[in-house]
Amino acid sequence: MSEVTQGEPPREKTRREREEELNRRSSGLDTRTDIGESETVRIIARSAMYIALFPWRYVTKFILKLGSYALPLALLPWPAKMLVDHVILSEPLPEMVNGSIPGYPPYWEPVIVALYGTSPLELAMALAVFGVVFVLTIGSYTGGFEDEVEANLAQGHDYATQVENKMHGGHSTAGGLYGWFEFKLNTRLTQALNHTLRSHLFSRIQALSITKLEDQRIGDSIYRVMYDTPQINEIFYEITHTPIMSTLLFAQALLTMLSAYPDNMMVAYVTIAVFPAWGLSSALFSRIVRRRGQAARAAGAITTATIEEGMDNVLAVQSLGGNVKEKKRFGDDSKESFFRHRMVSLLWIFIGQLSGVFGHIVFVWFSFYIISQVIAGTMTVGDYAAIFTYYGYMIGPAMALGWLWIRFQDNVAAMRRVFALMDQEPEAQLGFDKLEEIEEGVSFKNVGLVYPDGRRALDNITFDAKVGEIVAFVGPTGAGKTSLAYLVPRYHVRSEGEILIDAVDINSFDIESLREQVTYVFQETQLFSYSIRDNIRFGKQDATQEEVEHVAKIAGIHDFIQTLPEGYDTRLGNTNAKISVGQKQRISIARGLLRPAKILILDEPTSALDPETEQYLVSSLHEAAKDRLVIIIAHRLSTIAHADKIIYLDEGQIAEQGTHDELVSREDGAYRHFVELQTTATA
Repeated sequence: MSEVTQGEPPREKTRREREEELNRRSSGLDTRTDIGESETVRIIARSAMYIALFPWRYVTKFILKLGSYALPLALLPWPAKMLVDHVILSEPLPEMVNGSIPGYPPYWEPVIVALYGTSPLELAMALAVFGVVFVLTIGSYTGGFEDEVEANLAQGHDYATQVENKMHGGHSTAGGLYGWFEFKLNTRLTQALNHTLRSHLFSRIQALSITKLEDQRIGDSIYRVMYDTPQINEIFYEITHTPIMSTLLFAQALLTMLSAYPDNMMVAYVTIAVFPAWGLSSALFSRIVRRRGQAARAAGAITTATIEEGMDNVLAVQSLGGNVKEKKRFGDDSKESFFRHRMVSLLWIFIGQLSGVFGHIVFVWFSFYIISQVIAGTMTVGDYAAIFTYYGYMIGPAMALGWLWIRFQDNVAAMRRVFALMDQEPEAQLGFDKLEEIEEGVSFKNVGLVYPDGRRALDNITFDAKVGEIVAFVGPTGAGKTSLAYLVPRYHVRSEGEILIDAVDINSFDIESLREQVTYVFQETQLFSYSIRDNIRFGKQDATQEEVEHVAKIAGIHDFIQTLPEGYDTRLGNTNAKISVGQKQRISIARGLLRPAKILILDEPTSALDPETEQYLVSSLHEAAKDRLVIIIAHRLSTIAHADKIIYLDEGQIAEQGTHDELVSREDGAYRHFVELQTTATA
């Protein structure tokens, strides 16, 4: 019963309903998109497991990153204090008291001792030399600004334009030689990580069954491989870097500060209190960040799929006058994608501003506290500079720890999409026996096929097909011819009965060895952006030029290739649209003939061929069938009439089988009626 009564406008969908609709449109396989906190933790842990693939580079990067923070933290505050107190204010360098120099940490005391007796000008020159060395090795750190090393390209707020920086970008908090080395290591590690994850996901997609691939939009798969996988970077690095490094840096800053100011614990109290406050505020938004991130990615994937479908069907769009409709469809999807990304950006702005207000309140209060200490005379102006340096180094780790959970949420939304596709069950590996070279053929015994949605495609199929024969599957559209052919290489798995190869159940063989023995030339011609030669020998990489030309002649495409300026070296990437459908089909047939498989299945191999080429190909197939089983799915009488056996299908069942002469001799036979219809149509 409809929710909308007659005469009333349709109810406007809620934001959550629109998000769920986006998820459904994005993928037919990934349908459970809303995740809770426990699953979020599992996704983060699973992403972190990739660290084990790069242990030494990861540890080296960690050490270098820690050093880029720790070295300036240990060294920078004290030259700043000396510059203020002993150069600008011209106060004398402090003397040793009870074995230590007050106001400085123990490791800086040798520097103070070495500079005893210098004038303010000489001290300024010594500090300048120190600064030059520091800039060349670590980078310049003045006034709290860091000389970082990075090589990022311009990018927007959407995930697609950010992906290049995520995949290839490197970074170092340091500058100079130290920063350059860390940057190079970081770049190579990031590229290796993203390449590995992309390859894993791509291989898992290729391992899916045809049934599942039919439910998955190509554009969505592309989006996940290209734009979702790089989101592993932040989890990969920060899952260990932030907790360990923040703790170590906080402890270093605290201990160093206390070594110089043992009675000043206020900095520690303030910064420690910031951590739970930031953590609590960020945790409140974790679920909405994940949900909006998922919706934005689903919208981006839909836009990518719309582009892919529109370009793939551009001829149909133009021929049917659908340009305006396609333009509107793309415009609506693109507009939705931009809207979803704006929602993500606005959410992060709000979270950042909320945290920023809290951070500024803490900073202002702490500033008044330190200034009051300077006015009271318990601290010097130089102490003010040094303590605020340590305040920055302590508040930073506290904020990083507090923000860690919320920072992961958008990454979790992406990685959930990656793992959801990786976790799809691959094609069932029903057996593990290796199929040796086929000698006898294929036997079907009472075979049935029911699709996952409950539709019955085949029922009670029984026949034998021997090596050395040409067997034709014939019948009206929708009779089950392709479904029957798909059972041989196990693109579909039978629901009932037995399929035997050389008297052995087909399900006992592993998929790889089975498909090494079966070549399937699909009705939809699929060529790669390689040369014509490499397209033909795609299934047999070591084929000689003579072998390539031989099968090209059988397929009737050799003479055409010879007319091309570059011959067999012609690349099809730019030429694909300039060759006819029939020429593409012949190249595809040649590719199938070259592959050394004992079973060759041709789905409508002559649908785009002229009668002369068709007759030549059919004659050649008899030669090819001497040492292999050739199965042809066809409608044209001229293609199937000379087959050794014809299997006539109707409504998923075998209506008749036999030779052409046997079947046409049957009064009121289904095949005879099929032949008469073709004869009448061509008369």
